[in-house]
Amino acid sequence: MRTGLTVGEFSRVTHISVKTLRHYHQASLLEPADVNERTGYRYYSLDQVPTAQVIRRLRDLDMPVADVKAVLAAEGVAARNDLISAHLTRLEDRLKQAQAAVESLRDLLQRPDHGPVVEHRTVAERAAIGIREIVDRRDALSWWRGALGELHGIVAAQHLTRTGPSGGLFASELFQHERGEAIVFIPIDGAVRPIGRVTAFTVPGAELAVAVHRGPLDTIDVTYADLGTYAARHEIGIDGPLREYYLRDPLHVDDDQDLVTEVGWPIFRSDH
Repeated sequence: MRTGLTVGEFSRVTHISVKTLRHYHQASLLEPADVNERTGYRYYSLDQVPTAQVIRRLRDLDMPVADVKAVLAAEGVAARNDLISAHLTRLEDRLKQAQAAVESLRDLLQRPDHGPVVEHRTVAERAAIGIREIVDRRDALSWWRGALGELHGIVAAQHLTRTGPSGGLFASELFQHERGEAIVFIPIDGAVRPIGRVTAFTVPGAELAVAVHRGPLDTIDVTYADLGTYAARHEIGIDGPLREYYLRDPLHVDDDQDLVTEVGWPIFRSDH
């Protein structure tokens, strides 16, 4: 004897397709209240309609099935709300990333054809303090922020005198193979007492093609591309770490849009 709503009827009531209801059944997310052993027909109860509505809204928010199951299984309103709030936070982060990507693409399309001004520069070696590590490219930005903050803390704690802007050296492997050596440094005058990751470091001299990048570091690849194109077109690029100087780093600005970074590409100079 039939009990409850058929799959088709339940689909019309909840606005969830029959195909999706089958998927939810297989995933043990929303199982029928009764299955006829002889015919295999599935039936849902009216009491399952509110649950289906919750599932539909959570899935409309791109919540994974496993997370939806966790929400439905949560004990108490507070636990359930915490899970939903965590997912909403992830959605907001993704939205911010998407907005940043859109703005970055729009800026790229509106860039002038001539590109940035490129300067040839001879850089002498300098005494500094630094942090050197092998890092994954996906972690590079967060590592960079932490390392730079640590170096600034040592400069202040040991009353060191800065002799130039902070900077970074990044091995080609970091870009080519997603993992490589990264060094963040601050030029100083005087002796440093090594603490933890922070040690004395000599920034090597180099011949560089330099261009200025203004704005967040997550769009600095555009300036790198300009410099790499310039070096290749003039056949002056050589092997060596890529270099950055942070004329205005995160400790000096309230908004990443105000960051100013000089990017240095190693070159062979024949003009002097």
